[in-house]
Amino acid sequence: MRRIHPDIQDNPDIAEAYAYPEGRPWLRLNMVASADGAAWLKGRSGGLSTSGDKRVFQVLRGLADVILAGAATVRTEGYGPVRPRESWAALRAGRPDVPPIAVVSRSLDLDPEHELFTDAGISRTIVITCAAAPKERRDHLAGRCDLLVAGEESVDLRAAVAGLRERGLGRVLCEGGPRLNAQLSAAGLVDELCLTISPLLVGGGAARIQNGEPAQVGLDLVQVLEEEGALFCRYVNGEERYT
Repeated sequence: MRRIHPDIQDNPDIAEAYAYPEGRPWLRLNMVASADGAAWLKGRSGGLSTSGDKRVFQVLRGLADVILAGAATVRTEGYGPVRPRESWAALRAGRPDVPPIAVVSRSLDLDPEHELFTDAGISRTIVITCAAAPKERRDHLAGRCDLLVAGEESVDLRAAVAGLRERGLGRVLCEGGPRLNAQLSAAGLVDELCLTISPLLVGGGAARIQNGEPAQVGLDLVQVLEEEGALFCRYVNGEERYT
């Protein structure tokens, strides 16, 4: 892997390249897309991933306080609890060995017997929902996870992110999907986008990395890494510019 922007460097330290800004909460989206903008191949993002993307993916998880994902992404991508990695020891000094998964779900169509809830260990899965979610499903999940109720009729993402920060989880890594990404952008919550551009044309009807209500967020390109034709772009919100 090499860095090609803002300067040229061979074999950059990935953790250093993606370090969070100090002293403030931060919400970053991490997504992969084909060269023509598709967010998945055959229904899953894994088909677009490269070996370099997998390495960046794991480092971003190690840096994060919490991993945020929509319920549809959790089901489609087969999410399980995050497992400890030896390479994370320095990244997670003073924090739990792994970040918890936080699942956003209005309907709570989640299986409380899934390993995401039964085998999460010390970093218990968080489910973010709203007051109008079905009470029976809330009761079934309550003993298996930490419930965060944010909003009345639908999930209020501003309240949800504030709730995570109150738990000391200020460095939020959102792994999608496209609808959740769009909602976060529309709510003005996105500080950063980490986008892998895979050297592949997909076509068809795949969604873009944002799919939902419109949002215009100006971005500054602050870094580009490259490996085997894949580009690893780091953008920050134009109003969140930092050095």
